Amino acid sequence: MTNPTPLGTWVADDYDVVAEITTNMPTGLTVSDDDRVFVSFPRWGDDVPFTVAEIIDGIPVAYPNAAVNVWSEGPGDGKLVSVQSVIVAPDNTLWLLDTGAPKFDAFVPSGPKLVQVDLATNEIVRVVEPSADAVTATTYLNDVRFDFSRGAGGYAYITDSQPVGALIIIDLASGESWSRLRGHNSTKATDQFRATVQGVIREGYRVGADGIAISADGSRIYYCPLSSRRLYSVATEALLDRSLNDDAVAATVIDHGDKPASDGLESDAAGGLYMTAYEHSAVVKLDADGNWSTLVHGPAVLWPDTLALAANGHLYVSVNQLPRSPLFNGDIDDRVLPYLIIRTPVDAAPIRLTAVA
Repeated sequence: MTNPTPLGTWVADDYDVVAEITTNMPTGLTVSDDDRVFVSFPRWGDDVPFTVAEIIDGIPVAYPNAAVNVWSEGPGDGKLVSVQSVIVAPDNTLWLLDTGAPKFDAFVPSGPKLVQVDLATNEIVRVVEPSADAVTATTYLNDVRFDFSRGAGGYAYITDSQPVGALIIIDLASGESWSRLRGHNSTKATDQFRATVQGVIREGYRVGADGIAISADGSRIYYCPLSSRRLYSVATEALLDRSLNDDAVAATVIDHGDKPASDGLESDAAGGLYMTAYEHSAVVKLDADGNWSTLVHGPAVLWPDTLALAANGHLYVSVNQLPRSPLFNGDIDDRVLPYLIIRTPVDAAPIRLTAVA
């Protein structure tokens, strides 16, 4: 019998295109439980009129308003400087992760922050800045996951993707924050890492902890450096225990072995873990039984960046041609519009870790 998906073919190129974006390059992506789609456009050198948008009728519209998205120079007080990630949290509010670091330069004062938006009113209701001792001068806040089932007000877990990476934890009740595993092998970029993206070898990718996902019961945080092909997890109990030193936290790290080089991670309520495979223009899944499968794979999927599992049972993916952009292509712009937001059905439910009533 002939193998229906032999090697050398695009094995999963049947996906839906949600939006074709012809303006700025998207990274972050999230979907609310009522199917509203939000994206982020970090300020990496392009002229970015707004760094967060809602996709309305296929078109990005500044969100939560145009004014808060206007920033050119100076501190980030009251402004969105360069938002890398957007996440609909278990409390059904939208959280914006602002790097505060345009062009990957040093972050500006009051730049790095978590911004909470009420989706019912489309108003900013809270801003949380990491404390000075939770970051370094070269911190780059990359992605975030939430657990509202622990503590007085829940916790946010953030990847710091500078080459010597870390995990940053924010206590959402007190606003206190701290870092863990800074410089640990599991959070830093692999030395002499080389990526082969659609057959082209790329050097110089020096990105630490990037993708992040939370287990269905909230007991572990999965993460990976972008410049690596390993998957790791750490016990959340250890991350939250301020009395433990980093060696004790590191003792709870599990190396889950090889995987494709990944940017974004996502997880589902049944224990599935989803990963972008940016070298192969693909998205793969590791199910709770340890089985691997390919969900998306196609020539147009050049750099799948962020994954978002929606309540409607679809996995959404932002596709942004990052290796063709000047910052990652020797100052040469080879991007070919449009950028894509795509989705594929996965028959899975997102994780919603909420407070116990």
